[in-house]
Amino acid sequence: MSFQIQKIETQQHINDFHHLPERLYKDNSWYRPPFRFEVENVFNRKKNERFRKGGECERFLVLENGEVVGRFAVFIDPEKDERYDPKLGGIGFMEMENIPGIAEAIISFAKKWHQERGYAGFRGPINFGENDTFWGIQIGGFEDHNVYGMLYHHTYYEELIEETNPEKFDDVYMYQLDLEQPLPERLLRITERLRSKDHIEVRPIDKKNLERDGEMIRQIYNRAFSDQVVQEREDEFIGISRETIRQMIKKLKPVLMPETSPITFVNGEPASFLVSVPDLHEISAKTGGTLKWWQLYHLIGFKRRAEKFRPLAFGTDPRFRGRGLEALVFVEGFKWTREHYPNLKVLEGGFVSEKNWIMRRSLEALGCEIAKTYRVYKWMCG
Repeated sequence: MSFQIQKIETQQHINDFHHLPERLYKDNSWYRPPFRFEVENVFNRKKNERFRKGGECERFLVLENGEVVGRFAVFIDPEKDERYDPKLGGIGFMEMENIPGIAEAIISFAKKWHQERGYAGFRGPINFGENDTFWGIQIGGFEDHNVYGMLYHHTYYEELIEETNPEKFDDVYMYQLDLEQPLPERLLRITERLRSKDHIEVRPIDKKNLERDGEMIRQIYNRAFSDQVVQEREDEFIGISRETIRQMIKKLKPVLMPETSPITFVNGEPASFLVSVPDLHEISAKTGGTLKWWQLYHLIGFKRRAEKFRPLAFGTDPRFRGRGLEALVFVEGFKWTREHYPNLKVLEGGFVSEKNWIMRRSLEALGCEIAKTYRVYKWMCG
């Protein structure tokens, strides 16, 4: 099978990049498109700080007889890539028709692209940006909508990719919790005991002081993930910058639900947090992935209509681990969510590596169950 790889350079190419998944999933009721502007921000040199950190990214269309049948992006990000030995680049945003050999054509091109830049291999599908969105190929949990920030894939993707003989790099799990089920009594007793202590305080994130609270969260997060129990995960972490937090605040402020996002303090010091947002894919499903000015009415009252929400980030300062603070922020957030947003029925989040057995065990103790599995592969260029 003969395929042509075309670099994306024009607005029509960009349109083709987005139209392909629209066509591939038009008859799939579970698929929900990501917002087009959020995908485009990944490739925007002004909005994605990975370019300023020395990163390089290009995206391509795959053509057969002049028709677009696939797409992908390849990238290098020295600050992240050099944490691997040998250093590994990345591939992402893969979409393709069910055609024999198409994945092989994509991977062969990606190998040559990385070799030309002195790389021994690459991993993917991953994101050229934050590693909590647009990550992995879905290999489980297909009879459910993809939650905000995550992609949906046809079941045949795994088979096509496996034909390229990759190594498995990592599996990542999305956990779900039914908010109508009761929390374990043991957790409730632990959190009640913590709530009674004078030196421990827990409150919702303050929308009137988001920059202040955002900086607190950034500091907790960076300390937590630079000192992980799972060493392999720690080696991959580079920290969240102030610019990243600033952009997140700007993007999420209109839809942030404070009562789903608690912060815990110990003797006045920020110690643990959980930040959640409603499943904005419930809107993108209605707008086809766009959010033009005339579609903004969909945001009105959305927080009272949304049925699913996603924790985007959580963490505990290593100095305060082992005190039950993780349970406290989770249980308080659970209680406040049911009280203030009774429309929310399902929590879906976690985005936990199979290697992070401590986080997995903690989530499962809270009553969460694996809902979806995403896989990341590795290819060596030699």
